[in-house]
Amino acid sequence: MKIGEVVERLKPSFPALSLSKVRYLESEGLIRPHRVGNGYRQYSQADLERLRFTLTAQRDEYLPLSVIRERLRRLDAAAGAPPRPVARVVASHGRLVEGGPVGLKELMARSGATEAQVDELISIGLITPDARGQFDSRCQRALTLALKVHALGLPLRNLRLVRSAAERQADVVDQAVAHRRRRSASAGEEAASEMAGLITELYSLLLHRSLGSPR
Repeated sequence: MKIGEVVERLKPSFPALSLSKVRYLESEGLIRPHRVGNGYRQYSQADLERLRFTLTAQRDEYLPLSVIRERLRRLDAAAGAPPRPVARVVASHGRLVEGGPVGLKELMARSGATEAQVDELISIGLITPDARGQFDSRCQRALTLALKVHALGLPLRNLRLVRSAAERQADVVDQAVAHRRRRSASAGEEAASEMAGLITELYSLLLHRSLGSPR
């Protein structure tokens, strides 16, 4: 994709983003778009997600570029990338790994989703690729469920409400187990997981009851 398309895709989340900002982040080594024969830059989905990662860290954590660059380096190293990676949408070590993170093309092939549908779900925060443009198993499952719900008649954009509700419940769980986490991180995580499962079951029961359907 061209730089204008990159800016257009990210502007809903980062309204102040400009072409010059993207070029500056490139000059700082945060992204490395492919240069085609005529000198123009071609940006991959992975480049776009590295930008999203960078801009989010700047906006939400006020991190300097040096810290963000180091985070990206560690992510690249964890994925088995060379020290100076060229961000491309490929799976680990240049091959697709069943059950592991996948790139955009493989995600679309597995799910039957269009690129527009994936972009919409990314924009509402239902799925979130990592800084290398890879989608983990939870993203893949979320996409599958979203498409099934959409096939039954619910617009994808309405799933933003589902994401918001999940985040609110996560805050409730975090607050409830905070005292356990202070004593033991592992005990806190175990309690959070158990509580999340129970809340999910209770929510499902209440939802079916509200709809008047048997459960």
